Amino acid sequence: MVTVVELKIPKTQEEWLSVGKKYENMNEYFPHCIGAIDGKHVQLQAPIGSGSNFLNYKSTFSIVLMAVVDTDYNFLYADIGCQGRISDGGVFRSTSFFKQLEEQKLEIPPAEKLIGREKAVPYVFVADEAFPLKENILRPYPGSHENGSAKRIFNYRLSRARRVVENVFGILSAVFRVFRKPMLLEPKKAELVVMACVYLHNFLRKEKASRDIYSPTDLIDHEIEGQLVRGTWREDIQSNIAFTPMQRVGRRSPRFIEENRNEFAEYFSSSGAVPWQSKLA
Repeated sequence: MVTVVELKIPKTQEEWLSVGKKYENMNEYFPHCIGAIDGKHVQLQAPIGSGSNFLNYKSTFSIVLMAVVDTDYNFLYADIGCQGRISDGGVFRSTSFFKQLEEQKLEIPPAEKLIGREKAVPYVFVADEAFPLKENILRPYPGSHENGSAKRIFNYRLSRARRVVENVFGILSAVFRVFRKPMLLEPKKAELVVMACVYLHNFLRKEKASRDIYSPTDLIDHEIEGQLVRGTWREDIQSNIAFTPMQRVGRRSPRFIEENRNEFAEYFSSSGAVPWQSKLA
């Protein structure tokens, strides 16, 4: 049985808009973003009698931690324990978060126009290539794109917006050393350990005194005049072998969803452009 952790997930349109406003301010004008989604395989020793149930695409044993986070580096939602053998697309689709999203039960605000544009676009969660392009989920354009092109700039702006979730996993792996190697635990016990770390993470991030000790500024990525200063958690990334990324897969999406992504791309290359993006994208 998968463990679902609903920590601070917004319940009203006003609460989602509050998350979105922080996201827009933090990421220098990524409007309509209300969270970042990512998932990681948490490596395990081969569970007794499991056969291939927990064997993932990298031929290691794992359970999956699926997360939605906000700009304060807190978990809004976590789903823990899905077997590694299930396709990574299937992992996300099996979560209660995805089901509520599909059934329009998350109280996400209705679509609105971006500043200086005419087409209304939805509020979205940002994700990488492991996730589907949906009405409320943005993923990068596939392939490589010419310097300064709208698609390249969009991919850059998207990667900046989803960096927050990369840092949340980075903080977990840097601080909780249980993630430094495959867990020598049966899946159900490993689930409890991961769930405890998720709760502790949010608890320690709550107050400034504990936050400064648990996750000091230099631990987390930050920018100076648009230039990325990499968080110190990235220096230890090679030793954090218990977390592995989800598999990236290609997917085709309905035309109207592609048009939503195109509208964001055109916005970032016009009224939503920022001075430093062309030389960094």
